Amino acid sequence: MMANLVMGALLFAQAGSVAIIGAPEGTETTEVAYETLAAGQAREAIANLEALRAENPGDPALLINLGSAYAELGDTERAAALYREAAESDIRYQLELADGSWVDSRRAARTALRQLEGNALAMN
Repeated sequence: MMANLVMGALLFAQAGSVAIIGAPEGTETTEVAYETLAAGQAREAIANLEALRAENPGDPALLINLGSAYAELGDTERAAALYREAAESDIRYQLELADGSWVDSRRAARTALRQLEGNALAMN
């Protein structure tokens, strides 16, 4: 059974964001540097997320946002690797998106990877 997890945010590279408006009672939350990413401070977000990653190495929400921070800095190879790692993580849960919908963390990671690849194709 997958747990529901509300995260501070999930940002896809150059796409929409995921943010939490209100979490249902009993829903777990985690810090994934949303405010820092939303403020366009990718380098600071990377520092924060890498520190958090040491404590939670397979957390998909953290990996997705870390990938998004690297993508924002133009390191698409590292971003893609992080999205893949999130999609393949043994940890799996539901993430609440900014539009209020819920999505499986693996699906969110695959979506982020497709968007990253689509952006790369569009630039060529």
